[in-house]
Amino acid sequence: MKTDILGVGIDDLTLAEAVAAGTALSESEGFHYAVTPNPEFILAAKKDEAFRRILNAADLALADGVGVVYAAKILGRPLKGRVPGIDFAQGLLSRMAHTGASLFLLGAKPGVAEQAAENLRKAHPGLLICGTHDGYFQEDAPVVEEIKAAKADVLFTCLGAPKQEHWMVQYGPETGVKLAVGLGGSLDVFAGTVERAPEAWRKAGMEWLYRLLKEPSRFGRMAKLPLILVDAMGTRLGGK
Repeated sequence: MKTDILGVGIDDLTLAEAVAAGTALSESEGFHYAVTPNPEFILAAKKDEAFRRILNAADLALADGVGVVYAAKILGRPLKGRVPGIDFAQGLLSRMAHTGASLFLLGAKPGVAEQAAENLRKAHPGLLICGTHDGYFQEDAPVVEEIKAAKADVLFTCLGAPKQEHWMVQYGPETGVKLAVGLGGSLDVFAGTVERAPEAWRKAGMEWLYRLLKEPSRFGRMAKLPLILVDAMGTRLGGK
């Protein structure tokens, strides 16, 4: 049962519970996909019905942004906590290194996925990365065939939202993977080309501020994020 946060269903899970659920999906028959909604996702989904349907049809929807957690509290539907997509991915990787499940990395600029794969193999001995491909492709079919030929169990789809979510739904079943996860710019972090906030900032729920200080160009996007709290308050006061 998902928790409705302004029209988007979120799974109320701890990080450990989310990793366990993701692992189970990666070992199940058929195709499954996971999404990591943050406030930008939810605001976009209000205006984009197709995107909202994709988010709500996901097998796993995790509260990536602290704004989602705050909105849930305002709505009187508190979540267990934030589950950052990159932390969820790291948990999956640790499990996969022991189970032997194979991983394909898709996205980012040319060369980034390869560097991410190298770093992840070092960080998770035993991890099987069966292929990589950058996100700058013009034709989908060859990429789908490459993933299928690699016989990947899990696909990290890092094309940016909402492109990655649409891509997973449209092409995921053809790739033969059991679990696709939309992870935005995570490959840049894994590759070391983008620095993640220190742990103290993350624990304080201030990772967004750290990123803003590092990348002032993000201010325009970040300035919109309080709107999710305004929407949540309006919904609460409206009794919806």
